[in-house]
Parts: sequence; C-alpha cells; structure tokens
Amino acid sequence: MSTKAHIRKLLAILAAAIMLATAPVYAKETEITVGVYHFPPIASVGNSGEATGMLGDLLQELEQAHPTISFRVFHTSPKRRYLDFDAGLYDVIFFESPDWGWTEKEVDISRPILADEELYVALKKPGRDSSFFDDLKSRSIVAISGYHYGFTGYETDNSVLEQRFNIEFSDSHTRNIKLIKADRPSVAEVAIVSYSYLQRHLARHPEDWDKLLISNEPDQRYQLSIIARKDGAASADEMLRLLAPLVDNGRYRQLVENWGLQLPAGFLTGFEAP
Repeated sequence: MSTKAHIRKLLAILAAAIMLATAPVYAKETEITVGVYHFPPIASVGNSGEATGMLGDLLQELEQAHPTISFRVFHTSPKRRYLDFDAGLYDVIFFESPDWGWTEKEVDISRPILADEELYVALKKPGRDSSFFDDLKSRSIVAISGYHYGFTGYETDNSVLEQRFNIEFSDSHTRNIKLIKADRPSVAEVAIVSYSYLQRHLARHPEDWDKLLISNEPDQRYQLSIIARKDGAASADEMLRLLAPLVDNGRYRQLVENWGLQLPAGFLTGFEAP
C-alpha cells in the first residue's frame, strides 16, 4: 500500500470515529409497567398474564408505533390497585376516572380519552318497568367488589355497603347477569353492568333482549383518563404523546368503536399532543 493510500485509509478511519463519537444518542428501549385489573371489555388479564380487551389491543398498537417502548403488565385487582400503585408496582393505569379515588393521591392525570356508563339490569316481568330501579335500598343487589358505583356515592368498603344495602359481591359481569336470569330475588334482583359490556353480551345472546329489563337512566356516566406516577417512567402527557399517532391516523377511534365504547365529546376535534 502506498504512503498516500495509507494516509487516506487512516483519515477515513479517523473520520468514521469522529462521526461515531458525535452521532446523536438514540433512545434506548423504555419499559413502562401498566396496572391492569378485570374491567371488561375495557381491560382484563389473559391466562398468560397479557392484557386483553381494548387495552390489550391498544398496547400492541402503541408498541408497533413506538419500537423503543415496551409495556409490561402488572395484574392487580379493583380493590388492590391503589395499594399496588402506592407500593410502586406499576407506573401507569389506563382508563380510570379521577373520581374513583385518584384525586386524593399524588398522581399525574391525563385528559379523558374514553367514555362509558353503567346501567341497572333486572329480570323483565309483567308490570315491571324502569321505576323498579327507583329505590335500590329495597332491592337485593349484586355488584363487583372494588368497583365504584354512583348509587353508593363511590363507596367501595364492602362492610359499609353491606350495612347500607342488601348487596352481594362478585367479580364477574357474566355471573351477575346469570344471577339475574336465575330469578332468585333473595340473592339478586338488580345488577349494575357497563353499557359496553351489556351491548356485547346482548350481541352474543340476543334472546336476552326479551329477558332483561334495562334502566333508562345510568347509575353513572364516566370519562376515563390515564393515571401516571409523578416522576415515574412516563408522565400522563408523555402517554398522550405516545397515543397521538394512533389518534391522527384514526386507529384509536377504530379500537374504541370495535369494543363498543365511546370517545369523550369533542375528543377528536380537540386532541393535541402535549
């Protein structure tokens, strides 16, 4: 190799080294731990520990849109989710109403990104109409332990609720609807079921349209946000920035509609990534 060729090779090596040293540092993969409990069809946990329901679909879409981001699922429960959050066992939880006990905590809350409501359900009988739900204290009720309900004033302490109502606790909308259909008034005359779950149930079991009495007015309407730990792996604004591409390309709206859920009023026209 000639001296000039050798010098050119050394200069090329030096230039490459300088470029490597001054190149921008790309983000390393960030893992965000997501708290998930049974809240169908919005969220649940599969047999292998993966998120299912709309949340499962959303996490997959977010990982595809952001290759440097991965989500780890932490399985919690409706009652335990606050203790697990306080213990630092997960970073964020999707689809929570701030009114469900979060405003009392040091948390970061996003703007609402999802909406749904809950309805009263009873067995349809001759002469029974929506006025059947007017006085719930006179009815036997089946509800999901740890859920917040409008008729309870968002109280979740089972012992307190048992003193105020004739109430039985469950962990499944499916079981609750079965109890209503079994016509056992001493156990359950009224169940509280989310609109989205009820629509999916009736689509699978259209015969229940003639069996179930559904309230005209909801127990509660709620708008759901992302709750994040302050100074955690991702803030609420950062989660909205991750969501933004799916909002812009229409995929988020598709997911919401696929699961029979609703966007908050004005969400699409007013959405801007922080």
